[in-house]
Amino acid sequence: MINHIRLAIRNDLEAPAEARTFGSGWISGVAALVIGIAGLFLMLSSQYSALFSTKELGGLYKLPYLTLIIQILLGIGYALACINMMLRRNRVLGFSAIAVVFLATIIGEMSAGASSVNPNATHLASLGLDWFVLNILFTGLLFVPLEKMFGRLNQPLFRTEWREDLFYFLLGSLLVQSLAFLTLAPSMAILQHTGNWTGFRQMMANQPLWLQIIEIMFLTDFVQYWFHRAFHQIPFLWGFHAVHHSAKYMDWLAGSRMHIVEIVGLRSMTIIPMYALGYAENALHIYIFLVYLNATFIHANVRFNVEWLKPFIVTPRFHHWHHGIEKEAIDVNFSIHFPLLDRLFGTYYMPPNQWPSGYGVGGHPVPNGYWQQLCYPFKRKA
Repeated sequence: MINHIRLAIRNDLEAPAEARTFGSGWISGVAALVIGIAGLFLMLSSQYSALFSTKELGGLYKLPYLTLIIQILLGIGYALACINMMLRRNRVLGFSAIAVVFLATIIGEMSAGASSVNPNATHLASLGLDWFVLNILFTGLLFVPLEKMFGRLNQPLFRTEWREDLFYFLLGSLLVQSLAFLTLAPSMAILQHTGNWTGFRQMMANQPLWLQIIEIMFLTDFVQYWFHRAFHQIPFLWGFHAVHHSAKYMDWLAGSRMHIVEIVGLRSMTIIPMYALGYAENALHIYIFLVYLNATFIHANVRFNVEWLKPFIVTPRFHHWHHGIEKEAIDVNFSIHFPLLDRLFGTYYMPPNQWPSGYGVGGHPVPNGYWQQLCYPFKRKA
């Protein structure tokens, strides 16, 4: 029964273009399901914060009208679900959204009057459902319209492999606190054992905020360039990075497909040195936000071809060539922020006004599915 419903939802989400037109009820159904799930996750996070919320968002749950805001969100989801069922013959999205809304409402009613927020509770092992909701809504509302208005390729929102990439996005959000701990714990240890660096760190932290951000971008890009290049040119490491390159479609979700080993390694090699050098936390937080937006943008399905910018910053076309299926696209364009590094080290490739004909790994050896891709580096043939 559950598999039948799941398949029906998937089929309607991936409906052909003629069944997704305005007025068909498809848009309202998708919106209702997204809003319903968002409301459910926020309700769980607000009522059981020690289990489901992100520590950094703890102040959110002190807002006096938060529950009312979530209820309004659920009401909007319910209304959109009703519109879906009035307009669409296949009502599975509307029914599913209503079921999710009712579940969220029941959870809210069951825990009404009993706050489960525990300021002393550890959030290390909690799931960041709230972070996932805010993350997916922010990036989705920003990049989905951009791709629809300025898309280079006419590919649907729910294109092939969207489920795998959405799961990577979800997992990255749910594990954000654990991954942060894995990278911050070594940073704290370094700070404790290098007390003689105090004067240098104070000097770095006292610089203007904008200058710190620029310095962090250059330093991390230098580290990421060689880290990235190593994952291409060392066969064992390539097994992990091939998972990222296995995406056959480029859009705002594709950048989230990364093996957990590579994520931990990359964050350790970039964030730990920046903490050790003494950069202010505000500068690091702004940088992390900027690099997240940048990583989403350069993978996006947009046709922006800003030629005058290409010598200075990485653009979508520059990074799309890094993912290109062509022979010329192999082991080029490793920079994340500044193409200058590729020019200096001989890995720059940008044919004028051209885009790759396709994406992925030659022969497509990486299997589909998260768990298969998680095991791929350890099982693949040389």
